Amino acid sequence: MTPAIGVSPHYKVAGHVAANPADTTFSCQLTTPAQCYGPNQVRAAYGVDKLAKAGLNGAGRTIVIVDAFSSPTITQDLATFDTVFGLPAPKLNIIAPDGMTPFDQSDPVQTSWAGEISLDVEYSHAIAPAATIDLVLAKTSNDADIFSAQKFVIDHNLGDTLSQSFGEAEQCMDPTIQAETHVLYQKAVERHITVFASSADQGAALPTCDGTSFFKAVSTPASDPLVTGVGGTILDANGTTGAYNSEVVWNEPDFAAAGGGGFSTLYQTPRFQRSANHSAMRGVPDVAYNAAIIGGVLTVWSTSGQGANLIFQFGGTSAGSPQWAGLTALADQAGHHRIGDINPSIYRLARTPLYGALFHDITMGDNTFHGPITIDGFSASKGWDAASGLGSPQANHLVPVLAFSSFEDDQG
Repeated sequence: MTPAIGVSPHYKVAGHVAANPADTTFSCQLTTPAQCYGPNQVRAAYGVDKLAKAGLNGAGRTIVIVDAFSSPTITQDLATFDTVFGLPAPKLNIIAPDGMTPFDQSDPVQTSWAGEISLDVEYSHAIAPAATIDLVLAKTSNDADIFSAQKFVIDHNLGDTLSQSFGEAEQCMDPTIQAETHVLYQKAVERHITVFASSADQGAALPTCDGTSFFKAVSTPASDPLVTGVGGTILDANGTTGAYNSEVVWNEPDFAAAGGGGFSTLYQTPRFQRSANHSAMRGVPDVAYNAAIIGGVLTVWSTSGQGANLIFQFGGTSAGSPQWAGLTALADQAGHHRIGDINPSIYRLARTPLYGALFHDITMGDNTFHGPITIDGFSASKGWDAASGLGSPQANHLVPVLAFSSFEDDQG
């Protein structure tokens, strides 16, 4: 597997860590519309700041992140991120159940995963700053090694919510491992672990299994019905206050990048999705979050090879999965219990008059892939669609409702 942001992550240098850490405004935040956002702006745009004022910060909850390889600077990068953006220090556990692969700066695959680690850890922490973060590292990004790390997490009931910012086309995954992973997610549901995965970054396309071209496909594990697939938007918010303006489907043809979405070839439409998705097959994504490159999130990353303590702006659906995991940690805290698989709940809520207050329904844009070849995608529309799912969260309303919603009878 590769990170959902690909082996060449969508990023650009935004600046150096300021001499005065209190100076957290970057030039890319001051354009109209803003070209980047820090954690405070993202929190404000999606209503997380209002939850914090109500005392929700993830305390007592654990977010698990599965990534591959390693980043030798992640502890220091997270500390720098916290200093620059005024966040409290979390408890970060780094776990390598099968042994840690020594970091090789000259390997672009490992460098890409190191960037992924920075993004995942820093932005799950940005949403739930008091939650414990367990970073579980697979030895490599091969299917078998990723599965081993996932199995460790779920067999050991390691945390409340699991974020996975990686994937590959369903057709490319080893069928035996695919089946074993689905069984593993069934165990996660039984243990009330909420599982997220990014929906990928090539719109309705994904790389072919030999990596030579692209074809229409959806990404696994996001396509598993026991996983909440996270798609992408372009967020338009104020770069300093974070005040929300609007969102459209993430599609940036200049980067051949768009929010992953479409229909599974493996899984039939699950019961919880039937009222929204009239296809015979499972639709992806379920929800969305800002994934723009021009409009990305500011991230400290010292293992890029370009120097230490640089702040990059990252894009990709990789940013959304850990932040949704953070939101779930807040809901777990509010409800004093694990809310578990949220798919039945969110689709049930989408059928009620509450929908417009719980989600930003994305109704503009599409996820057509504009790369070496063009692959037609899907358009946004009212309600669920295969470009933006049910939409992005209005967290100050959604999180409290999720905390006390349980619709397990709608599972399937």
